[in-house]
Amino acid sequence: MNVDCAIVGGGIAGLQAAIQLGRYRRNALVIDAHDGRSVLCRSYNNLLGWPEGVSGQELRELGRSQAEKLGIKFMQARVEKAERSGELFQLTTDSGTRIQTKRLLLATGIMDRLPELPGLLPCLGRSIYVCPDCDGYEISGKRTVVLGSGQVGAEMAITLAYWSQDLIYINHEAADIDEQQRERLQALGIDYVHEAVASLITDGDELRGLVLDSGRRIAADKGFVAMGGNQVRSELAQQLGVTLHDNRHILANPRTKMTNAIHVWSAGDVVAHSEQVSIAMGDGAQAAIWMHKSLLGIPVPTGEQE
Repeated sequence: MNVDCAIVGGGIAGLQAAIQLGRYRRNALVIDAHDGRSVLCRSYNNLLGWPEGVSGQELRELGRSQAEKLGIKFMQARVEKAERSGELFQLTTDSGTRIQTKRLLLATGIMDRLPELPGLLPCLGRSIYVCPDCDGYEISGKRTVVLGSGQVGAEMAITLAYWSQDLIYINHEAADIDEQQRERLQALGIDYVHEAVASLITDGDELRGLVLDSGRRIAADKGFVAMGGNQVRSELAQQLGVTLHDNRHILANPRTKMTNAIHVWSAGDVVAHSEQVSIAMGDGAQAAIWMHKSLLGIPVPTGEQE
């Protein structure tokens, strides 16, 4: 299959790029494994026009429908290999399908490391959250548990003290925290529990509390997860020689979203790790605009250059 533009990742950034490319009447293909953050999130709560929140699945369905009406094609698959062949790129999926494209956008995102607890996934975005900038507001005045690991979880609890004074940090994996963090938790009135969670107490998508391994029950209205070790899906970028941050996020030009690799763009959480849907949309649109410009022969700034 030959296309002008291939987008790897059909989440929010990828879909917004697809819509923009469709409006340029470009021959574009979205290749999506259907297993990203936007598949899991039951509600995004801070988006313009959605005061009651909107699920990732609804946004995905609306975005795909809009893109398909503009002529964009979709393929459900996982791209396992990306290589440059002269001025073109060759992508190979897990089924062996090969796609050749002139321009490539990596919108592969990240995947949160979540504890394997029944009832957690239906609550994501509704009563259990991962991003304080997105959803710290939701815990205002609410009794909140932070289910975390070591220092990462402690820092999340400290951050959330801006919104709630009724916080419990549960160090689920009993990983080390330093004395300074312990002192900060104590100073902020955050209860600290050094014990694993056995199960959650939920009512549909609402968190009611949890049960520790010891059998102790803790009531809660809201929860945050901060385990650390999230998977940054930048493997394809690495295959193409794209420059990565030390934390494996992709370096891209802030204006054009093109990487140091000519005609390879990146957008969304795999770049900035902003965890903001609105920013992912903007990234995707910017990348598509400059992909189109490049096909017209307009020079595009790369990497971190302006």
